[in-house]
Amino acid sequence: MNTVDSRLTRTSAASSTTTSSRTSITSTTSRRRERAIVRAAVRTSIALRATREALVAAVRWAGRTVRPAGALVVIAATAGLIVGIAFGWVEWMVAGVVSALLVVMAVPFLFGARAYEVDLTLTHERVVAGQGVTGQIIVRNDGRRVALPGRLDIPVGRGLVEFGVPLLRPGSTVVQPLEIPALPRGVVRVGPVTTVRSDPVGLLRREHAFDDVRDLFVHPRTTAIPSTSAGLIRDLEGNPTRRLVDSDMSFHAIREYAPGDSQRQVHWKSTAKTGRLMVRQFEESRRSRMAVVLGVAEPEFADADEFELAVSAAASLGLRAVRDARDLDIVSGSEIPRVVRGRLRAIQHIATVSPRAMLDGFSAITRLENTMPVDEVCRLAAEANERLSIAFMVVGSTVPLQRLRQAALAFPADTALVAVVCDESAHPRMRVLSGLSVLTIGTLDDLSGLLARGAAS
Repeated sequence: MNTVDSRLTRTSAASSTTTSSRTSITSTTSRRRERAIVRAAVRTSIALRATREALVAAVRWAGRTVRPAGALVVIAATAGLIVGIAFGWVEWMVAGVVSALLVVMAVPFLFGARAYEVDLTLTHERVVAGQGVTGQIIVRNDGRRVALPGRLDIPVGRGLVEFGVPLLRPGSTVVQPLEIPALPRGVVRVGPVTTVRSDPVGLLRREHAFDDVRDLFVHPRTTAIPSTSAGLIRDLEGNPTRRLVDSDMSFHAIREYAPGDSQRQVHWKSTAKTGRLMVRQFEESRRSRMAVVLGVAEPEFADADEFELAVSAAASLGLRAVRDARDLDIVSGSEIPRVVRGRLRAIQHIATVSPRAMLDGFSAITRLENTMPVDEVCRLAAEANERLSIAFMVVGSTVPLQRLRQAALAFPADTALVAVVCDESAHPRMRVLSGLSVLTIGTLDDLSGLLARGAAS
């Protein structure tokens, strides 16, 4: 009995071992298959993604490189070869072969677009409106091969300047003069220089833009006006005001000491006579400050020329104040999104640290459709500077006198107010309406004459 039991036990053990090993082999094989399937799926997705990206890049390259004439030739080559081979038409086959040869022969003309080194220089980066600017372009072949003839395109604002580049050997350099014609006021972007490669027929085209971009500031025209220290724009700096302070230059009276007063202002003679501590009191001397408010709303000007006259008048006033070292604020309306128009108030300030910075700011000013009217701009300018000695409001001809009077009410009563109305069809004249001096100018030179006349009167 014992012998039989042991045999049965060994048999069952052997069968169970065989079953477990088969199960293990089967599970391992299934896992390997799953891993292989996963790997195949991942590789397929990667290949599809790479193929899709390559196709997109090829389509973009073709869109940038193949011109409309080239697209027609490619279509003619494809259709001619397919139809000629399918139906045995020799004429179609010849047309297809010739079209394909044209495309193949145009490809070499695209080589070397990146072999150039281009240096763009301008003689001046700041000019006055109506003046041109000169410069030069230096093109050098940095490649190891001969660069075929090509073309350079230089965007100048909304215009385009073209230059032809001859065949250049390795290391050769060619210098081309650059002449930009008279420009209107604004900030003109010059560049980037773009090399253009194209075949003689115009089938293919390749462009490469360099990173060199220059900003050309075209300043407004200005005129010399009388100094702001005399005449109509008299300087009030140093004159005492009615505001009483504890320390200044203009003595006012003696009062009893109050906590917080400086001991240096104690008047000892009065203190000895009264037996109480007495201090000096002064009238505050005014530090003159000037504001120039420029309207930029489109409805406030008859046309673009009238707006340019207003910008030039405001720039002339600001330039005179900066040269006189006067504290100055130059403000104009700011762009307001249409969705919040009427609920948002905003103004923009022009830097006045130097004449160059101020004129650069005037170069960037444009007429705005969505902005505040000039009377609202004056109100914000008065709130930002409570102690203005004089304020100029430069507006267009469509602003009525009633609105100018309302704008004048935003400033303090002791602020001298001058409105400059730009109207190219009007004769120069000066009027005084309830403390508001209104100057009407038809040209920029009228501003200097009217201010000088105000100084003499």
